[in-house]
Amino acid sequence: MSTEVVINNNIQHVATGTGKSYFDGGLLQFIGWTLLGWLVTVFTFAICYPWALTMIYGWKINHTVVEGRRLKFNGSAIGLFGNWIKWWFLCVITLGIYSFWLFIALEKWKAKHTTFAN
Repeated sequence: MSTEVVINNNIQHVATGTGKSYFDGGLLQFIGWTLLGWLVTVFTFAICYPWALTMIYGWKINHTVVEGRRLKFNGSAIGLFGNWIKWWFLCVITLGIYSFWLFIALEKWKAKHTTFAN
C-alpha cells in the first residue's frame, strides 16, 4: 500500500506502514557517548553542555529507524548554544519561572533538527 504525494511538481511515493521500526545502537556505544558527554561537561564547567546534548541526542536519533526510514539529526552545538544562552537569560529574569517551559523548548529544538535520512 502506498500513496502518492505531489511536492513541487515531483511525485514521491510514501510508504504507509510497510517498514519496521527499531533502534540499532549498542549499550557500549551509549555508555561511551554518555561518559564522554559527562566528562566534557564537567571539565568545561558546563560551558560545553549543549555540545554534549547534541552529541548524545544525535547518536540516539541517528540509530533510530521508523517504519523503515532512518532518522537523521542535523542540529549543531553552536545553534543550541545560542538558544541555551537565551533560555538561561529568560530563566534569570523570570526568577526561574521560565524553567518550567525549558524542557518543551528543548524538545521543540530537537524536533526541528530531526529529519528522515532516506
